[in-house]
Amino acid sequence: MTTQSGDAVTVLLLATFGLEIVEAGGALALNAARGGRSEAAVLLSRPESRPQIERAAAILSTGVRFLDGRYGEIEPSVDLKRRIVTVVREVRPDIVITQDPEHSFADLDPDRRPAMILYLEALALAGRDWMVAECGGHAPHTVRTIFYLRPQRPNCVVDVAPVWERMKQALAELGGQMAFSGQTFRQTLGEGLEHLVPGSASMDDRALGLAAHVELERAILLSHGIAHHGRFVLAEPYRREGPFHLQTLVI
Repeated sequence: MTTQSGDAVTVLLLATFGLEIVEAGGALALNAARGGRSEAAVLLSRPESRPQIERAAAILSTGVRFLDGRYGEIEPSVDLKRRIVTVVREVRPDIVITQDPEHSFADLDPDRRPAMILYLEALALAGRDWMVAECGGHAPHTVRTIFYLRPQRPNCVVDVAPVWERMKQALAELGGQMAFSGQTFRQTLGEGLEHLVPGSASMDDRALGLAAHVELERAILLSHGIAHHGRFVLAEPYRREGPFHLQTLVI
């Protein structure tokens, strides 16, 4: 992502789970390739998964830190807001990417609903004179541009074909997530799983999860690209919060 003038920018992903680093991985990797800075802060992660998330982020040229949230205990508390405000003021992003508010309130993953309120409250506080000393002494920072990840109603897409292979490599590093997904797919999809991943019965959970996620990610990117007569083959969907402010109309 770049500004209208083409200058490189700093992008911060507020991720609820580590997998979102790959889901936003196209935009993050492309921003870094253009000379920008890409960072991620992950709210929920198990200690054993953190090295895997770090390796995945490194493949996508993205720095990562962990916010030490606890599963089933997320709420817009002062303590959690302080942690996020500290990161925002330290990184000072031009753009924040985070989960889509509409999707998060219908999602059955734990903690997504309170996490959404937490993120928006923290972003509002980051630009105000709130707990400056307690948040590392960094000056307030206002985030002027927010993009929602995998929104129900996207209004822009990013061409991620140039970094698709790196996104697949990053997925492969998330072994714990892939194994969990593989086990879940076996339980929920039954015989239909073979249509998603041929030969699934002979795979272990991690290999199955990776194969399924690659298929799912590619399907999502295709559906927002060439499948909807888009200009890109593989397109990462976003919804920008608020109107676009343009100096002139663009193609």
